[in-house]
Amino acid sequence: MHPGGGNFKSIFETVFRSVEQLWRFTLTVAEVISEDSGLASVDLVLNLIELLAGSARSRAMSDIARDMGISKARIHRHLRALMQHGYVLQDPETERYEIGIKLLALGEAVRDRFDVVSATRSEMGRLRDETGQTVTISTLVEGKVVVLELLPGKTLVEFGVRPGSTLDFHASAHGLVALAFGPPQLLDTVLSKPLKAWTSATITDPPKLKAEVEKVRQQRWATAADRLLLGVNALAAPIFDYRNEWRGSIAIVGSTQFIEAQPAARQLAHVVGAAFEASLRLGWKASSR
Repeated sequence: MHPGGGNFKSIFETVFRSVEQLWRFTLTVAEVISEDSGLASVDLVLNLIELLAGSARSRAMSDIARDMGISKARIHRHLRALMQHGYVLQDPETERYEIGIKLLALGEAVRDRFDVVSATRSEMGRLRDETGQTVTISTLVEGKVVVLELLPGKTLVEFGVRPGSTLDFHASAHGLVALAFGPPQLLDTVLSKPLKAWTSATITDPPKLKAEVEKVRQQRWATAADRLLLGVNALAAPIFDYRNEWRGSIAIVGSTQFIEAQPAARQLAHVVGAAFEASLRLGWKASSR
């Protein structure tokens, strides 16, 4: 045996193990970097879609890149990928970008999963024809009151609420119904944060809000005249399912000239009646509450 052969072998094995460990570490770091890069790309694409969806008009690439704080080259790659899948459209003349019809179709498919929408569609048309006012449907999504469906009224006045809009609990008729009939802990959650004063009529005092919610629970309908926007009111009623659980609400929205804080008996009968019929479609028994 060559003198020192054993030591040479030992040194070689030590070096080999060190190189092997370094290689494994390098692979692990590469995987982490790749994963982070992939997650960053997903996050960027989602932010890009939200930016376009929230824009009132089509957007130029330079505007998009500036708003998102990244290069035009990077934005262009993601826009091209979204266009290939039909999620984004580009005007061939102006070269500006906007949301594609495929995203709208996906939104409609998701919205149809909320059974409260399918249960109220026929009632929405009837309620709009009976009152002439805009009709909205809402439910609780991830702890927020979200407008799921809207049927424009016959008046010339349009309101900023659209499907997907969120409403403050304390300042909207939909929100008050949710507080009165939704999850028991919901009111405490809302009261744990400051109540924003949208107008001088907005309820911002916790005891007053509790009293208002109890009033809604007893009378089974809610209004919110001037509380979110001066001159605007809504009249909402709760919808229940076969388990006797609140699933959402239906409301008419319009000017306080046509929907007063104390609504007309005829309007009240129409809205409460629409909620009643929608509840029956969800299996609710009239004797449940």
